[in-house]
Amino acid sequence: MDQMYIPVQRHWRLNERHYGALQGLNKAETAAKHGEQQVLIWRRSFDIPPPPLDEKDERHPAFDQRYRDLDRRVLPKAESLKDTIERVLPCWHDAIVPAIRSGKRVVVAAHGNSLRAFVNYLDNVSNEAILELNIPTGLPLIYELDQNLRTIKSEYLGDAEEVERLKRAVANQGKAK
Repeated sequence: MDQMYIPVQRHWRLNERHYGALQGLNKAETAAKHGEQQVLIWRRSFDIPPPPLDEKDERHPAFDQRYRDLDRRVLPKAESLKDTIERVLPCWHDAIVPAIRSGKRVVVAAHGNSLRAFVNYLDNVSNEAILELNIPTGLPLIYELDQNLRTIKSEYLGDAEEVERLKRAVANQGKAK
């Protein structure tokens, strides 16, 4: 983008999916305890969230000062991918689309499941296919959009073999060691 400085706007809607009672637990240890199949269901089913956090649990977002100005009812106790998509898309419509329409180029830096929500929407990926999508960490995914902000093309910035290796690494995160 040939810029030395890029202004940063943070938005809570870009947070990673909330894993409820599994929040903060090691994926491999969780797989060893609950079984890889159950962890896969929690991580990758479209509309089955993991067990929710109790509202009194210190890991609940209501206890995080960053969310003190938000209505407690919008803060997740646990999220499926479907829930994450529903949380992320208002950020697309309310913050990102106006920036693009004003002529700005936008970089979205977010977590895998939040980015998966954008890919689901922008590429019109089915709810079944999105479950198999692995987004490599830290690798730019470039979108070219038409005047209606629909995808013309998207591609990862990098070597194709390295992209595939990084996708496999993401896919293997939830396996017991």
